Amino acid sequence: MSKQLPVIAQETLCCSPLMREPLTESQSAELARVFKALGDPVRLRLLSLIASHAGGEACVCDLTDAFELTGPTISHHLKVLREAGVIDGERRGTWIYYRVRPSMLQTLSAVLMTPAQAATA
Repeated sequence: MSKQLPVIAQETLCCSPLMREPLTESQSAELARVFKALGDPVRLRLLSLIASHAGGEACVCDLTDAFELTGPTISHHLKVLREAGVIDGERRGTWIYYRVRPSMLQTLSAVLMTPAQAATA
């Protein structure tokens, strides 16, 4: 078995938006803010819970029981995700219902995926 790495065509490497041209300062700052928000295990799990919940949205009351954290801590994590543009929230009575913003996830995917990967996704 060969220990050489597979050869990757140059056009494959240059086709990801991230590799096609350098990000601007503002683009990198915005993307870093979003990735930082997603880089916390609690926030990543909250995103998953919201996205996989029936109807694509979840009440904060449905989310708090999944963690051994206080309500204010969960609210803080949800606020970080909301401020990063990853989720939206809507107050209904005394509860807030959260849903994932697909446009932000598509933006993140578009930056990281090559066109060949995007075509098969």
